[in-house]
Amino acid sequence: MGEEILIGLASIIILGILAQWFAWRLHLPAILLLLIFGIIAGPATGLIHPDQVFGDLLFPLVSVSVAIILFEGGLNLKIKELRTSGRVIRNLTTIGILITWILITALAYLLLRFSLSQSLLVGAILVVSGPTVIMPILRQVRPKGQVGSIVKWEGIVNDPIGAIIAVLVFEVILAGGMEAGGGLIISGVLKALGFGIAFGLLGAGMIVILLRKYLIPDFLQNPVSLMIVVMIFVLTNHLQGEAGLLAVTVMGIALTNQKYVSIKHIFEFKEILRVILISSLFIILAARLPVSEILFANPLSWIFVAILILVVRPLTVFASTMGTRLKTNEKLFLSWMAPRGIVAAAVISVFAIRLSEVGTEGVEKLVQIVFQVIIGTVAVYGLTASYVARKLKVASAEPQGILFAGAQGWILDIALMLKEEGFAVVLVDSNWSNAARARSKGIDSYYGNVLSENLFYDLPLDGIGKLLAVTPNDEVNSLAALHFEDIFGRSEVYQLPPRSKNKNGDEDDLPKHLRGRYLFDEQADFRYLVSRFQSGAIVKKTPITEEFDLEDFNEKYNYSAIPLFIIRESGKLQVCTAQEKPLPKAGQTLISLVDPGQKDQEKVGKGIANDNGKS
Repeated sequence: MGEEILIGLASIIILGILAQWFAWRLHLPAILLLLIFGIIAGPATGLIHPDQVFGDLLFPLVSVSVAIILFEGGLNLKIKELRTSGRVIRNLTTIGILITWILITALAYLLLRFSLSQSLLVGAILVVSGPTVIMPILRQVRPKGQVGSIVKWEGIVNDPIGAIIAVLVFEVILAGGMEAGGGLIISGVLKALGFGIAFGLLGAGMIVILLRKYLIPDFLQNPVSLMIVVMIFVLTNHLQGEAGLLAVTVMGIALTNQKYVSIKHIFEFKEILRVILISSLFIILAARLPVSEILFANPLSWIFVAILILVVRPLTVFASTMGTRLKTNEKLFLSWMAPRGIVAAAVISVFAIRLSEVGTEGVEKLVQIVFQVIIGTVAVYGLTASYVARKLKVASAEPQGILFAGAQGWILDIALMLKEEGFAVVLVDSNWSNAARARSKGIDSYYGNVLSENLFYDLPLDGIGKLLAVTPNDEVNSLAALHFEDIFGRSEVYQLPPRSKNKNGDEDDLPKHLRGRYLFDEQADFRYLVSRFQSGAIVKKTPITEEFDLEDFNEKYNYSAIPLFIIRESGKLQVCTAQEKPLPKAGQTLISLVDPGQKDQEKVGKGIANDNGKS
């Protein structure tokens, strides 16, 4: 028995991580593959039996894991995003939840013939969206404007609210119906809000005080933070069922928006933990499913899923955004973004056991319909969101902006030139002074690790379609290129040539699939570029014409100029690489690194200049 449990635990972790990896390689929603892997490992082959592996610990572990996931989600919510999207987010998480609940309840009652109490419960569970699904989709789509932050806020905030509503409805059902338990709803909502907000702020305050007063060593920051998250969740849940989910979400939001201490280490730790938890949870829950009954159930249940996607969600969005400044295409995109995820799966799984214990009939149908909605919405939204976003013009088909990994002084000169030419530019640097200097020059910059998973959610990537890894560390540059390959595509991730390449000229010092395309010139590694700039080189813009072609340009600068970018007639930006020598044509603009001539000497301090033709 002990060996079977060990095999089951190992299988859950292995399959979960493999599903994440395959999803990354195949550009598919991770949760879709996690569900498939879980179904194969559970009902299809019998490899995993979660109830035997975990026993009575199964759903307490699921509850704590969901709490940690929502805390990590709260860490991604910046209050400043509410300045432009606050009204829409407020409406979607209040009016939108109410409309969704009413419509799903009516649909379940009339179409699926559930009882009124069961319909109310299903409606409450399915008002939640899924941040565990939404975040990866947003990372793929990279929508422009405010729709990305709206979807992110809605997905994370809706989860605890929906869970609380579901718990209250569940308690009413156990109490004997609306007449006997109606009073529980009002008191339950007030207690959940009060306890959730109060204890969430308390938990965040405890972490801030401990960090600010240096009461815990660095190596204990993450364990102590995790301890406080679990403690706040359990304590709040004890006072009011599922209010703990609201508490940990509030805790994450409060912690990430405070200005007193850095939570960088906590952020990175929770990010890793979230991936492991999500991977394991979906394998576990999917392995418990009666797959044949779900996939081949009554056709009316799949009609129910289709109506949720095609009717209920659009009605909710358009009603919630009435009178706002959102454009029609943005509303349509929001209407196509409501996948259900881990919270819905966990809540219905817990309720099913408790309802079965009290002899409630039809519990299996509740589980089936919830998981059908999860599978259907994840598949539909996950596989079509990028296409829909481009068609609705809320995401650029070929964004030309550049994300720079590195923000040293010479990189700022290049970024300023590109920004002047109308290209979106974002800089990332783990050195605070570099990031602050870039911000002072009006360039969007981010202080943090370019390899952080949460970077995808924090950065303003509107219009960004290329990565230039230009840090002094060759290994970081290669890892950054691999990290963003799934987002920008292999052809649009670039890095400086490594120093080893410059020394021995080895063309195969790094396999092509483990690095980005080498930038600018074979000799242009980090040290070489720094020395050129220190010697007075500047970034210069040169229009190429019939009268002043590339040969004239090279002669003017004694063939010492290093081409950096070419701006084509169409406005597209071509990055010059070491392998492909640039050939700008008449009508195009060449941005290059040159040694300044006499007319440029007065501009050397700025580091950039314009060249309008022959001197």
